[in-house]
Amino acid sequence: MLKVDQLKLDISHSSDDLLSLISKKLRVKSSDITSWAILKKSVDARKKPDVYFVYSVSVELAGNLEKKVLDKNKKDNNINPYSKKEYALPRLDKELCPIVIGAGPAGLFAAYAFALNNMQPIIFERGKEVDQRTTDILKFWETGVLDTKSNVQFGEGGAGTFSDGKLNTLVNDKLGRNKFVLETFVKFGAPSNILYDYKPHIGTDVLKDVIKNLRNEIIRLGGEFHFNCQVTDFLIEDGKIKGVLAGDKKYLSENVVLAIGHSARDTFKKLYDLGFDMEAKDFAVGFRIEHPQAIISQSMYGPRFDELEPAAYKLACNLDNGRGVYSFCMCPGGYVVNSSSEANRLVVNGMSYSKRDSKNANSAIVVTVGGREFDKSNPLSGIEYQRAIENKAFELCDGKIPQQLFGDYKTGKISSNYGNFDSVTKGLTDFGPLHEIFSQEIRDSIIDAMGFFGTKIKGFDRLDSILSGVESRTSSPVRIKRNELFQSNVSGLYPCGEGAGYAGGITSAAMDGLKVAEAVIANNKE
Repeated sequence: MLKVDQLKLDISHSSDDLLSLISKKLRVKSSDITSWAILKKSVDARKKPDVYFVYSVSVELAGNLEKKVLDKNKKDNNINPYSKKEYALPRLDKELCPIVIGAGPAGLFAAYAFALNNMQPIIFERGKEVDQRTTDILKFWETGVLDTKSNVQFGEGGAGTFSDGKLNTLVNDKLGRNKFVLETFVKFGAPSNILYDYKPHIGTDVLKDVIKNLRNEIIRLGGEFHFNCQVTDFLIEDGKIKGVLAGDKKYLSENVVLAIGHSARDTFKKLYDLGFDMEAKDFAVGFRIEHPQAIISQSMYGPRFDELEPAAYKLACNLDNGRGVYSFCMCPGGYVVNSSSEANRLVVNGMSYSKRDSKNANSAIVVTVGGREFDKSNPLSGIEYQRAIENKAFELCDGKIPQQLFGDYKTGKISSNYGNFDSVTKGLTDFGPLHEIFSQEIRDSIIDAMGFFGTKIKGFDRLDSILSGVESRTSSPVRIKRNELFQSNVSGLYPCGEGAGYAGGITSAAMDGLKVAEAVIANNKE
């Protein structure tokens, strides 16, 4: 099999055009190609108004043509031998019944790996099944009445379920875990294009069904789910985990995967009180920003923008004051959503459906925070900083999402109306003084970065851009340390995923779930 890179075609091309280009590139007849598949697809808009799709493909040729093609193209770096990278899940022929705490992507993929090994995992999730959770969230967005156990942060699928379903990751993956994660999503209902799109996404509407199908498969393979069932204590003897307390009942296991997500603040406190080795870590805070999707797409793609999916962007800068400012969790054609999980505290996030068809683009614009904001010698200090700014955000507008136009944020004026476009939100909103939430240094950092971002995307710093506050759950403020065996200082307990400080996003969390499952298997081989 061969791999052919840098195949460039106009965005209006057909499948036959791509096959023809493959044939031309390899200098073979189309009939000599027995099979081919797209490995990667991206957009090249560097020479607007000309816009191209760029492909990498795998190709199988008849007979011994592959060797001949390679011999003829030795100097062409874009034609190379290719073999599929298949993820090899290690096997364990042993009854184990590991416990998994949390049904987000890390916990679900750890549980799935165990189930594939006939290990009968027991999964605990403090929130509800995804359909019941969805009902609770819609009610919250309509009424403002929060269920602290069932919300955008807690419940089956984790916080990423009510986001854009973005599946791109920067994790260096040599073992095929990323491919396995994407193939698993496709197996359980995601569109197949996520296997090759440069920035794959599912959308929260499709992701919910994928999660249900994955859960049902884990159950079919012998797994056991307990929803509305929070783990409240850990059974420890002689420095080793022996089980957990959940729903006033003890469950025994010497292998416990801790995949609690970045918002399980009560569990972090319990772990700290029990003497788990933890540390505070840097994270980022800021606001959601909205623009008309059309101006983003036109800036990124030029006049043919409406022939493509809504454009995404990624922006970052380092300021002279030592702060990094960057865009995070960008949602094309999305919504700003109230993602609160604690009473009298407010946090926002972004969400898109699979069609990405709202009129606005949104992303977080966030500033790195750490030792200048909280005492990093205290592992829980970052959580208290988050709570303080979320409490301010809640108080600004009595629990409604506080919003402010960027121009008013710069001058310190409360906005009275939207500019040339309206906000697209899930949850009640009102105008408030967002400029009062952060320190002057963080406020100035956001203003300075917006000016720089406006040089990268025309209109990004327009004065009627809509800010919503507050974005504070960009990543876990805590890292639960683990050793070379992936265990904490309590033997047999495996910190895992985004909440433990080892992932950032759906795919990397799922991959970490696989890593931890591999470690559990390896550490239990006789």
